[in-house]
Amino acid sequence: MRRILMLLIVVVALFTSCKTDDSWKVKLEDPNLFIDAMKNLSDIVVYDIFSPPVASRVYLYPTVAAYEIMRQATPARYNTLSGQVKNLTSVPAPTNTKVNFHLAALMAFNAMGKQLIFSEDKMEAFQANLKQKVSAMGVPRGVRKASEKYAQTIVQHIADWASGDMYNQTRTYPKYTIRDGDQFWKPTPPDYMDGIEPHWNQIRTMVLDSANQFAPEPPLPFDLSPGSPFQKQLEQVYTIGKKLDDEQLEIAKFWDCNPYVTHHRGHAMFATKKITPGGHWIGITAIAAKTAKSDFAQTVDAFTSVSIALFDGFISCWDEKWDTLVVRPETLINKYYDEEWLPVLQTPPFPEYTSGHSVISRAAALALTEIYGPNFSFEDTTELEYGLPARSYTSFIEASEEAAISRLYGGIHYMMAIEQGVLQGEKVGRYVVDKIQTYTRQSTTAAVQDK
Repeated sequence: MRRILMLLIVVVALFTSCKTDDSWKVKLEDPNLFIDAMKNLSDIVVYDIFSPPVASRVYLYPTVAAYEIMRQATPARYNTLSGQVKNLTSVPAPTNTKVNFHLAALMAFNAMGKQLIFSEDKMEAFQANLKQKVSAMGVPRGVRKASEKYAQTIVQHIADWASGDMYNQTRTYPKYTIRDGDQFWKPTPPDYMDGIEPHWNQIRTMVLDSANQFAPEPPLPFDLSPGSPFQKQLEQVYTIGKKLDDEQLEIAKFWDCNPYVTHHRGHAMFATKKITPGGHWIGITAIAAKTAKSDFAQTVDAFTSVSIALFDGFISCWDEKWDTLVVRPETLINKYYDEEWLPVLQTPPFPEYTSGHSVISRAAALALTEIYGPNFSFEDTTELEYGLPARSYTSFIEASEEAAISRLYGGIHYMMAIEQGVLQGEKVGRYVVDKIQTYTRQSTTAAVQDK
């Protein structure tokens, strides 16, 4: 009897041991691991003060690296981006069967991100913390080593691909030379900064055929004559800015997303760092994934879709900005209406037409709508850490429309730039959604709508 009892104890112990040994696999499938990695990258983007278009590049390549690894866990469910985005060739397959795709995806995301930022120490600290977490999960050493090695292989592949996007070359291109004439963009107070990324239309797109594929209607002809279409839009910015109600003021501040706002007090100057417009939509993507209870793979897929939409959206918008060179309202209002007038938001240092937030918000909203459906209610808490209250929306499109009109309330855009920006973003977003098929989109949408 004692022998039988001892045998049972051994069998139970072995069974329990096997279950414990395998539990780390489930832990590595926690989507919050990837959401936390993305939040860390966003925090570094804010700290390093990347401009909105450059920030979109920082988000893009690490996310694609993670996606191309993640999809291999269920290749029948997710398609490779190779052949869908420009010049991306098939990533190497792992040669070691111990590779865990979830762990490798996380490691590749962080490692690729480290190559695109300045504050490498912050990423290294996050990577060290992840390694401690993984070790505490009980992930076997062989799995950790194999996954890290495979992640390095993929990072090299993605880095080689990224090096061909013209980013490095455009770092050496000349600055914008200010042109005479009231109709042309001029640097604005308080710092009169140089124009940001005047050659961004040279950056390789992911999906768009060219930077100007979805060029909007031309801006209204410059004409300050009383009653002209352009003058009416200028006056609208001036008058609305002087009588904003509390809701309009809150909307303007909520969607400000200026990564570097300067403050002057006498001879002293200090700056406030904030999330970029693209970073705000990356935050919304995290909220959507949590709200929908997306698994690890769906979460990575959502970030990938949004990152591509943001990246191409900025290229499309910046092409128009630096082609039309439309002057900002602040410049004309100060010169012809009221030299003391200030917009609610600090005017960013690049031309006015079209509105960048309008373009990228609509493009990102369409990418998220394709995944989570048109009637997806959520509370946007992205700006809480910057001292702004959460706002609620019944759809991603509603949020994008509010982001667009915020630019009028903020005093930094004419209505033409907002309306045409939304249309431009609509075209970019729909094109990206149609061209990028990750296979899971339709099934994920259906699953969310069935809840």
